Amino acid sequence: MSYLLRGALIEYGTDLIGPIPNIVIFQFNPESLNRTLQIPPRPSGANTRETSQAGEPTLENISLTAHFSAADLLNDDKVLARAFGVGPQLAALEKMVIPGGKLAGLIGAALDAIGDALGGGGEEPPTQPVPREKYPKIIFIWGLTRVLPVTITSLRINEVEYDFLLNPVRAEVTLELTVNAVDACSDDWLAKGALEYSTLAKEVQAIANLANTAEQIVELIPI
Repeated sequence: MSYLLRGALIEYGTDLIGPIPNIVIFQFNPESLNRTLQIPPRPSGANTRETSQAGEPTLENISLTAHFSAADLLNDDKVLARAFGVGPQLAALEKMVIPGGKLAGLIGAALDAIGDALGGGGEEPPTQPVPREKYPKIIFIWGLTRVLPVTITSLRINEVEYDFLLNPVRAEVTLELTVNAVDACSDDWLAKGALEYSTLAKEVQAIANLANTAEQIVELIPI
């Protein structure tokens, strides 16, 4: 039997449970994936040099629909599926679009309190905490050549079937993703590495395309 790679979304750099990332693996790979390259307007000017220069980087937008079902898990009598259906998968996806998290904040506060106790205390904490919400950092994995840092710009959940406790047991999730244009000065080494890897893989494939067109190129050149 051939091995089937599955697409996935990985949220990293947050404190879900310590260093463990928030991962959603597509139960069924989407049947299609739509990609749109959004080309920014070219610079305008009076001379050729200005109009031939590249402007802002091209943005890539990706849209797909993922399907989730608890049928197989229920047949195997899995406890989580019995209790929540596909709720855990949907909740993990929702967490990827909501900055911060109550559970992570409580765990962080508990760890800070333990650290203060072990350290013998210190300066009094401010009475009004400064909010420090951060949007999730996400890596989208689709095959061996696409490992992309993305932002989820739209998340639409369609729950289509429920159990007797009204837990969703089947759902369709439509995702809109934007590939992040990571700045060279960014300290997000994982996003930079993922983008460089995917860009290099695309360039290698573009060069490999010459093998497909070599004979056609020869025919195009008049002798």
